Amino acid sequence: MTAPSARGLFRATGKKSKPVHIRDLVTGEIVKADALLREGNDFYPTPPEPTRAILSVEGPRLRDFGTVWELAAGDGAMVREMDAAGLRVIASDLVDRGCGAAIRSFYDFDAAPAPAILTNPPFAECGWGNGRARWLYHALDSLGVEYMALLMNWGFPGAGGLGPFWAKHPPARVYLMRWKIDFTGQGAPPMLNAWFVWDRAHRGETVLRMLDRVDVRQPSLFEAAE
Repeated sequence: MTAPSARGLFRATGKKSKPVHIRDLVTGEIVKADALLREGNDFYPTPPEPTRAILSVEGPRLRDFGTVWELAAGDGAMVREMDAAGLRVIASDLVDRGCGAAIRSFYDFDAAPAPAILTNPPFAECGWGNGRARWLYHALDSLGVEYMALLMNWGFPGAGGLGPFWAKHPPARVYLMRWKIDFTGQGAPPMLNAWFVWDRAHRGETVLRMLDRVDVRQPSLFEAAE
């Protein structure tokens, strides 16, 4: 059976995804394909810009914890950005993709190796239809992490069935990214993404902020607003 492609993401705009070059698993030759096949385990490496954006505003808070856990490390894309920002990172993943991460299912952890999480998680496990928000409850209830920042689809809060979760665990801060992220190399799909941040030290209502692709100006803007 042929795996589903990412082309459906582009249908809402009437645009076609860009052809990509992939390696034929049988012949080993590089061939041209009209779309990238959907990756197993929801593995889509995170481009550097989203990680740099969140670190530009949440970096000081993350340094309070000393160590950050990247538990869907993949090929190490986000780990490298956190290392470059001077953070100590513990990396793990379900699949070995060559970045030196500990190979272990998130659900096998009965204690968090670090008090703070920053990751691009498997979307299906965080929604309601497939995972019943299992991933989110394991992080916040079973492991009891102090802080968690997740890169998610902007429409994620509207998923059916998640009402009780949001009532119990409202995020401290949400950062809408004002550009569309190209996760596949085919061009950005017609959706926006956001960082959802849970921080047990936060008091009050959820704060909504925005990030631009070039955001060296963000910290000074937020300081002025406060």
